[in-house]
Amino acid sequence: MYNSNLNLNLYKMFYDVAQYGSVSTASKNLNVSQPAISRSIKRLEEDLDVTLFYRTLNGMILTEKGRELLTFVEEACNSLIIGERTMMETNSLVKGKLAIGVPYSIASFYLIDRLKKFHENYKDIEISLINRPTNELIKLLECHEIDIIIDLSPIQIHEKELHIEELIHCHYGFVARSDANINVNKLSDLENYLVLLPIEKSYKRQRLNEVLIDSGVNLTNTISMESNEMIKETIKQGNAIGYVLLDSVEKELKNNEFKEIQIEKNLPYATINLVYIDKYLTKAPSVFINEYLKKIDY
Repeated sequence: MYNSNLNLNLYKMFYDVAQYGSVSTASKNLNVSQPAISRSIKRLEEDLDVTLFYRTLNGMILTEKGRELLTFVEEACNSLIIGERTMMETNSLVKGKLAIGVPYSIASFYLIDRLKKFHENYKDIEISLINRPTNELIKLLECHEIDIIIDLSPIQIHEKELHIEELIHCHYGFVARSDANINVNKLSDLENYLVLLPIEKSYKRQRLNEVLIDSGVNLTNTISMESNEMIKETIKQGNAIGYVLLDSVEKELKNNEFKEIQIEKNLPYATINLVYIDKYLTKAPSVFINEYLKKIDY
């Protein structure tokens, strides 16, 4: 039975302090004075007859009881957020939101056309694309700041509620400007040219390194770059070979701006994955997933 004496504001303040580990940060977020938040936390502790936080010079640290309470409060806050959005998003989708976490390199060749089609049919849905590292995107997903993630493998998830499924496979390859004076038939020929590669710590670079080592190839004339787009733009400037997702340069290959360097060696492929929390999907992201991501004839 609902407790009419339940003060939801106390739990909201507890939740924000727990999330930020700081009364001052929670104060800014809630636009409530620090003394008021401190009094609220103290009152909640008195009502529940437990200590929820350790007060330290470095901030507020949850006690064991505080962590236990947070699991219930977090679930309640999540349900309220989704409940509010569910009320806003009608079946006809005349209003609502769709927020997607996705790297630009994937959005450019895989997502944009799908989003355009979705927008044509549901013009009043507010669409946002967020480009962050995968681990940051997962945090945003868990906080409901984004609805879904579309990203390359591997995606490390530890939260059992996160659902991950494969969308498509893409292949990596070496490309150069069509007018570049390059003669490469096998991996070892790459040693004679400037090669643009993903940064060393990236998964795609590590998989390529395995292929190079297995073939006895040692590339020394290389430049490592953070993004697929940086490699593409540098290829356009001169006589260099770049290692990229072939799907991301499909337009340049079709209009003969780039040429693929054919090598008699199987190169790694990439898997584009979809990540979401099923029970928190509202109408807009559900329609986008089922009608525009999973269907080819969208």
